[in-house]
Amino acid sequence: MLNWTGIIIGVVSFLIIGIFHPIVVKSEYYFGEKIWPLFFVLGLIACAGSLMIHEPICSGILGILSCVLFWCIRELKEQTERVRKGWFPKNPKRKY
Repeated sequence: MLNWTGIIIGVVSFLIIGIFHPIVVKSEYYFGEKIWPLFFVLGLIACAGSLMIHEPICSGILGILSCVLFWCIRELKEQTERVRKGWFPKNPKRKY
């Protein structure tokens, strides 16, 4: 019998990373860097869930999600710098 666990986790991690790129861009556009604590708290929740769930696929996916959420904090700061450089548009309704 084939073991699909690694393939499933790999595909889901690819999807999670792909989904969170535009989330970071939109989060910076509407809220700026100040939204980073939300990513931190969600990352902690996902990490705790990963530690508590015994099923390997769900535990692995939550672990990947937690790492991606923590990485989003760094990406928010980099996205702010990209906006400052003019590579991405500023939100005209937000005060800088």
